Amino acid sequence: MRVLVTGATGFIGRNLCLELAEQGYNVVALCRDVNHQYLISHKNITPVKGDILDRPSLMAAMKGCQQVYHTAALAKMWCRDKNDYYSINVTGTRNVLELAMDLYISKVVYTSTCGVWGPTIKHPMTENDPRIDGFAIDYERTKYLAEIEARVYANKGLNVVTVNPSRVYGEGPITDSNSVGKMISGYLKGKWRIIPGKGTQVSNYAYLGDVIKGHIAAMEQGVPGNRYILGGEDISFNTFFDTLQNISGKNHGMIKLPQRIIEAYSRFEQVKTNLTGLPPVFLPEFAARLRKDQKYSSQKAITQLNYRITPFAEGMAKTINHINSL
Repeated sequence: MRVLVTGATGFIGRNLCLELAEQGYNVVALCRDVNHQYLISHKNITPVKGDILDRPSLMAAMKGCQQVYHTAALAKMWCRDKNDYYSINVTGTRNVLELAMDLYISKVVYTSTCGVWGPTIKHPMTENDPRIDGFAIDYERTKYLAEIEARVYANKGLNVVTVNPSRVYGEGPITDSNSVGKMISGYLKGKWRIIPGKGTQVSNYAYLGDVIKGHIAAMEQGVPGNRYILGGEDISFNTFFDTLQNISGKNHGMIKLPQRIIEAYSRFEQVKTNLTGLPPVFLPEFAARLRKDQKYSSQKAITQLNYRITPFAEGMAKTINHINSL
């Protein structure tokens, strides 16, 4: 079967291409640069130059495919032109869905994020829960709007399923969109020495291998119009770094940095960026997020997709081994 994967050089997309290729699918890997260093070479992967904002190139890549995995997105913390978030994450998704419908694609899996739910208060969020906070982060806002596009096209008859990974970690390149990998790599090199606040803030961490299998299961078994959280364990910063220390055998003496200092620094970074145009290290909206937990439940995916969660310590060990091998 011929399948299209958008965002084929991304953290999720590149590994999804490889898994599909290993399973015998003929994978069309859509990318803006067919010589990109993160594009995986495989006999069943055909790199195709294109862009989800360039409809002719997108249509050419999609023709002849039976399935589409849409993983392409702008996931960086900061972008010089904020309009790019909407263009890529919303308009780009609309292009994929519209052309998929025009070309009678049998099924589309759209990669969203748990960020559409944002912070949690007490219990882990499920697919049926509403968002309880505003949208201070452009990435989350535009991914939420893109999910609306997916529902619109599902109502028009397109067989589309949405998957929502949480904070993904695992074997892959250390890029701006791989924030967890950057944190682990920094710690291993002795460059990351900070635990935010008291270290009790909790986030949900999903192992990359689980997320890839969850995508394929969503394609095979996902109910049209539904969305599925692809998460992992809810882990505090204290547990995260304790696990990292125990598995790596490296103890760098972490510093717990008060929330007020983090927020003051983020405001300084914002002023610096506004005055100079230089990329910020951290922004106030992300600093504010550190005050709140992000806990999510993958029970729906476990029940309907046979989704399985790799224990955090096991996934961390694999990630550390991979980063050490780079």
